[in-house]
Amino acid sequence: MKRFFILIACLLSLHVVKASTHFVSSAFSLTFQTERQDTVILPVISQPPPLTSQNNIYKRRLDSLKKDVPLDYNEYVQSYIDIYSHNRDEMGRVLGLTKYYFPIYEKAFKDAGIPDEIKYLSIVESKLDPYAVSRVGATGLWQFMFTTARLYGLNMDDYVDDRRDPIQASYAAAAYLKDAYQEFGDWLLAIASYNCGKSNVEHAIDKAGSSDFWAIREYLPVETRGYVPAYIAVAYVMNYYDKCNIVPRPCDFSLKTDTVLVNKYISLGSIAQVLNIDIGVLTMLNPAYKRQIINGTVATPRRLVVPQIDQGKYAALYNALNNSNVVVTAPQAAYAPYHESNAEKTPLYHKVRRGETLGDIADTYGVELEDLKAWNHLHSNKAVIGQKLKLSETADDQEDRPAVKHNHNYITYEVKRGDTLIGIAAKFDGATVEKIRSLNGLKKDQLQPGMKIRIGKS
Repeated sequence: MKRFFILIACLLSLHVVKASTHFVSSAFSLTFQTERQDTVILPVISQPPPLTSQNNIYKRRLDSLKKDVPLDYNEYVQSYIDIYSHNRDEMGRVLGLTKYYFPIYEKAFKDAGIPDEIKYLSIVESKLDPYAVSRVGATGLWQFMFTTARLYGLNMDDYVDDRRDPIQASYAAAAYLKDAYQEFGDWLLAIASYNCGKSNVEHAIDKAGSSDFWAIREYLPVETRGYVPAYIAVAYVMNYYDKCNIVPRPCDFSLKTDTVLVNKYISLGSIAQVLNIDIGVLTMLNPAYKRQIINGTVATPRRLVVPQIDQGKYAALYNALNNSNVVVTAPQAAYAPYHESNAEKTPLYHKVRRGETLGDIADTYGVELEDLKAWNHLHSNKAVIGQKLKLSETADDQEDRPAVKHNHNYITYEVKRGDTLIGIAAKFDGATVEKIRSLNGLKKDQLQPGMKIRIGKS
């Protein structure tokens, strides 16, 4: 799984990875790699300084924190402790955010039966930023790629991206990590797989002939070699921040909240105005809504999180949620959503050209490298010039399939990008929006490209 990381370091200066993220390293040798793992490449520590007797205090402190996840200590872990602890302002801000996000993580992890201390992994992933997006599309606090997010029950559509929802994404991350632990029987290996995928960990285990992370580390992708030490370092800094002269900064939004279920379309702006609160705060508490519109329905109400309010404001909130003057109605023409890129329809296959890697091809078409390898039964990352690669699991089934199929009683129509129910109905004699809804059991007008719908014959 591709993941979003927070660390970057230079020998004697700041290295800018994102517009607002800077990290200062200690004076050890770093080699920056260009592996296609994620937006920010963790520095590869090729020659970490040797540990001294003064470092024993770090080991004792980590030993005192150990619960279910081994918090091993070595020169690699120490190097990442140095990186994080030198970035005091940023880590102080993160400490403030933990007051809000960590209780959410802890509940999700308790429900899933996984160790509480894995919550620190989200700091390595996203710096506790629900809006974090990697250059390959990994999104949210837990940096899910689209395909993996779907696999673990997260929804992404025109209105909502559950990868940005702290609650939904935390339960999905817990489910992934639990699955990985059940496969490997080791939490450090499960954490490693969260970065590079389970298959890469399996291959490393086979090559090393061991199931110990430190034994297989050299066989893992470059970025993953630093990922686990970075996690251990974050666990240290979060617990011993005072020893690092890090001062927690207050969280800039409300830590005490109330939750309301909304069964209609309404804008966050309307709610902010009624409650007389800042729209930025309300948006931060509800990051999953891409258009700042809650798309609730009677069948599927949506969650609204608001700063804890006094009883007097509940009446105003209730009126806002039931006042047609502030309700945003769902669009009458529900268009099949466009992909964020303006590319043409994704082809079924790709022919490998000179100079291309599997990583290049996966990034171009917005698929995960591990999926691309699985669909084409590949066991390495090598791309063979001239090879015809499937770009989806069902590419062979879709090839040369007509958009419209006929049956005795109905026509099957494949939804194309930009289609609406009104537009589709207009293409067929006797068809109406209501008939199409009834025949296909549609409870709402929203369409997806590739969806098959039945059109009754007149």
